[in-house]
Amino acid sequence: MVERIVASKFAIRRSSRLAPLFGGIGVATATLIASAHLLLQTPLFPKKELPRPIGTERASHFAGFAELAHAVKPAVVAVIARTTEVDPTSRAQGSPEGPRSRFSTSQGSGFFISADGYAVTSNHVIKGSASVEIRTDEGDVYKARVIGTDAMSDLAVIKADGRRNFVHVKFAEQPPQVGDWIIAVGNPFGLGGTVTAGIVSARGRDVEKESDAYQDLLQIDAPINKGNSGGPTFDISGNVVGVNTIILSPTGGSVGIAFAIPSDKAKLITEQLKERGAVTRGWLGIQFQSVLPEIADSLELAAPAGILIADVHPAGPAAKAGIAAGDLVDSVNGETIKNAHDFSRAIDATPPGSIVILGTRKKGREEWIAVMAGRSPIAAEVSPLPTPKYEAGNNEDHPQLGLKLLALGALGGSEERQGVMVVEVEPGGLAAGRGIDPGDLILNVADEAIGAPEDVFRLVNIAKSAGKRSVLMRIKSGDTAKFIALPIG
Repeated sequence: MVERIVASKFAIRRSSRLAPLFGGIGVATATLIASAHLLLQTPLFPKKELPRPIGTERASHFAGFAELAHAVKPAVVAVIARTTEVDPTSRAQGSPEGPRSRFSTSQGSGFFISADGYAVTSNHVIKGSASVEIRTDEGDVYKARVIGTDAMSDLAVIKADGRRNFVHVKFAEQPPQVGDWIIAVGNPFGLGGTVTAGIVSARGRDVEKESDAYQDLLQIDAPINKGNSGGPTFDISGNVVGVNTIILSPTGGSVGIAFAIPSDKAKLITEQLKERGAVTRGWLGIQFQSVLPEIADSLELAAPAGILIADVHPAGPAAKAGIAAGDLVDSVNGETIKNAHDFSRAIDATPPGSIVILGTRKKGREEWIAVMAGRSPIAAEVSPLPTPKYEAGNNEDHPQLGLKLLALGALGGSEERQGVMVVEVEPGGLAAGRGIDPGDLILNVADEAIGAPEDVFRLVNIAKSAGKRSVLMRIKSGDTAKFIALPIG
């Protein structure tokens, strides 16, 4: 229906331009001639083909937001998920009828990606649901089956049965640029078919919210609220450039900072969910971070590029291949890696069992290391660390650094049990505001393992004597390791 409307408008625009060529025939007659021409080109009994997705090439676009919204809205749906759980109060009270069930409903958004009813939404919208429904822009309601979910990306694929002519959209082939116009369509607060407009504010954002981490996101300023999750963000050509996932707000409402999963990542994941119901990712068993300018300065690099290995899972493929914490990786399979985003995309797209060639620098030496990618575990089995035992009388502080450190007791030889614990970070010291917090462990300083507080102070003094402006520290906070360039000059 949308394509027929657009074609009719196109025919009228053409007829108005043709009018002068027909002299006294007039616009109305020219319109009839143009319409008849279109009818003659259209077979009376066309083949039954699935509708094509809305969306055009990047070079062309709709005339304005109104025309764009009119075209894409039929493909966007409200997603209603219902969950059932045991009421804990009935269990505690020992009801003779047994535990009672408690029902809850969550609402989000989604959009069709095929004419036969496959749709994309957010994983957190349908997580744990007993039933899922889809409500279209026209008000029709369909039961939906959950085809596949992926908690890591917060994406899910569901399917509505019963029709093969759903209006649907496609993912953009090219990523948007910062400053490009976009519109978001969704179901905020149950208000289905809501359209908001804005621009792409930034790309490649990493966001941590509560206990979840979201990586490599588009930042948009189109107003997004509760219920928009899983809905699409469109470019002005009608292509999906992002799947809305979270907002940052002190009030819970839109303040102009929203985030969407970019189309290239969403397309790759949804294709796997549609085909297999799950996502298989290549896994190397490492923690890594981008090489920022201050880290590049500490490592005496010409320019900040690549990633720095912050930690290695002892049973992971990288450890077996000889990758170690502190190694620098600047290429994957011969392709240059600029930052952590490039590296994540390359590894996520690597099937388990494939060989990955990493270009590394180990203590200044360039090496090529072959790693066989494993299958990303659902939950890595890591033995919990024992509670550190403190050595009485070995609590030392360094006034200039502003750190009070505590030596750990002898707990064995594994790396996770080495280092010194940060007890206090003084507000006026050099370490203040650098990402070092009480409870963190300092494992390495200037690429040397730390066993006692005096090791930290000794290595910092050596770096200062050598004229260094900063010293690189490897810090572990909980299960996460990272490098911090601490200025000392």
